Order: sequence, then C-alpha cells, then structure tokens
Amino acid sequence: MRTRESRKGAFQKVGECLYRYSSNGVYYARVKFNRKEIRRSLETTDRDVARRELARFKGAQRQIDRSQGKLTLSELCDRFLKTIHHQRPKTVAQKTLIIQRVKHDWPTGPSNQVPKVGPSDVDLWLSRYLFGPSSRNLHIATIKALFAMALRDNAICHSPAGHLRYVKREKPIRKTPSVEEFKAIVANIRSQHFNPDAEESADFVEFIGLAGLGQAETSALRASDIDWERETITTFRHKTKTGFAIPLYPQVRELLWRRCARLNRGCDQRVFGIAEAKKAIAGACRRLGLPKYSHRSFRRMFITRAIERGVDVKTIAEWQGHKDGGKLILDTYSHVNRAPAVARDMLDRRR
Repeated sequence: MRTRESRKGAFQKVGECLYRYSSNGVYYARVKFNRKEIRRSLETTDRDVARRELARFKGAQRQIDRSQGKLTLSELCDRFLKTIHHQRPKTVAQKTLIIQRVKHDWPTGPSNQVPKVGPSDVDLWLSRYLFGPSSRNLHIATIKALFAMALRDNAICHSPAGHLRYVKREKPIRKTPSVEEFKAIVANIRSQHFNPDAEESADFVEFIGLAGLGQAETSALRASDIDWERETITTFRHKTKTGFAIPLYPQVRELLWRRCARLNRGCDQRVFGIAEAKKAIAGACRRLGLPKYSHRSFRRMFITRAIERGVDVKTIAEWQGHKDGGKLILDTYSHVNRAPAVARDMLDRRR
C-alpha cells in the first residue's frame, strides 16, 4: 500500500526558470528579480504553452517597480482620492464613499499590500453589498479605476479587477405626459398666485416642453443666444460639453419674445431667472393627481411627439445636440409609434 508521502510529487527542473511538478505535470515559473524569488504556476501541462507563459510572466515582472512592492491598499486609496477632485461634486461624493468602503470592508484589510491582492478578494468585497445594477456598476468602475492606477504606476503587472463585468441595465419605458397633461401642469403652476416664482416656473417648464431642451440648457439660455433674424437658438449641452443650434420653433417665439422684452437692452442676461422648477412640477402633479413628472419628462414628450409626427430621427438628434446620427434616439424611443399616416404610407408602398 502506498503511503501518503509516496504520493507526493517533486519539482523537476526542465529548463531555465521552468519547473514541472511530477504528480500532476503542471509547469511552474521560478524567477529572481532584485534578489527576490518569485514562484508562479503557469497553469498548463503543455511544455510549449508553458514556455510562452513563462516568457510573458518574465516580461510582466520586469515592468514592475519593486520600490512600490510594499504599497498598501489604504495608501493606494488615498492616492486615488487625490486624483478625482476635478470631477463633479456628486461624482466625487459617490467615489469617496466607495473608496471608504474599500478601506473599511476589504476582506484582507486595508494594510494588505497591493501586489498581493487577488481577484477573489475583489469578488469577496463586492459580495458584501446588496445593490441594484447602477450602484454595482459604479462600484465596479471605481475599483477598476483604482487598480488601473496601480497598473499604470507599475505597482502590479495585472489588475485583480480586470475580470469584473458590468451588469446590463434594463431600459424601462418611463412615463411621458400627454400634451393635455403638459398644458394642465403649466396652467396649474401659473395659477399659484401666492407663489412669487409661479410665473417664472411656468415659463421655465413651458419652454422645456415646447423646445425639447434640458434643464441645464434652459437655465443657461441667454438673450444673446437667440438669433431672431436667422431664427435659431444657440445652446450648450452640458452633458457632452458641446454647443449646437436648434430652430426658433414657432411655438416658443411668443414666449421668448415676452421673456426678452423684460430684460434690459444690450444686457446679456439669462432668459429665465431660475435654475429649476422641481417643486413647482411636483406640486402641480400632486394637485392634478398626475404621475410624478420631471424636467426630463417634458423633454421626452417633445421627442415623442416629433417621432409620432414623422420627423426624421436624424433631425431630432441634431435638435438634441447628439452626434450619433440618431442612434441614441432610436434605442431610447424604439417603443414610440410613428405617425399613423406615415405607417399607412409605408404599408401602401409594400403592396
């Protein structure tokens, strides 16, 4: 009968820095860098594959900065936080919270050296939390960026978060107000005579629904952005940091003319005196018994109406400041039916 000791294998040298474990035939690398010996399984029993993996392993190890070998996870987190101050305050707050979770909840502790962090450590850390797709994706993006910085600094040769995959988010069909509901909300906001900002809020909401612009673009609109002769409105899309022009739609002409008439001539003032109308919209929806609409709801109404009336998707994309030729519009509003007349015309052509 074989003893336990007799079943144990032994490492056999089969080449320079290449060893084979006799019991299972798996090849291992054994190299020295800066007087430090590093052993690593090559995870193969094929000798030719083992040689290629050994060469790749040596190349990766040569790129590592050994002076950062004792860099701890806590130090890496502190270094990462110093690089995100230029981002939006909300983004900084979210990433700071995630980094604090890394420092407080990491399975092997924040003092663990970064080169010793493995993919399973990342998986264990993520498994501590129960969150939806958006929050999970933000955690994944942040942890990937954290170790990507260590990778760029040559503290590690591969990222332990490289295997993580983002969760596919569902695309819900959000409620869009009808034209009648939109008009009722604007009228309800305007009728609140005890609210000193009622007129401002009503005009603000009405312009968003009639022009199809976002809250940020509307609040930043200035009198000089309106070209009455060429009948265009120049605006700036804050999300993509790009400027674009839209037509001076007939439905907004009277509203803008009335707003600009209140401004001092020659003064480049903002057309609207408020930056948002969230409370006004919420109050009107509550009083009218309507769903909780937002600024974006009225923008969706504009796009939906344009699609239903048969406006070319590429044209709608240009009105929204998109540079993708309408792909985002098609993906987001694929559920919207085109105008009945257009549909009938298409069916007649098939016949």
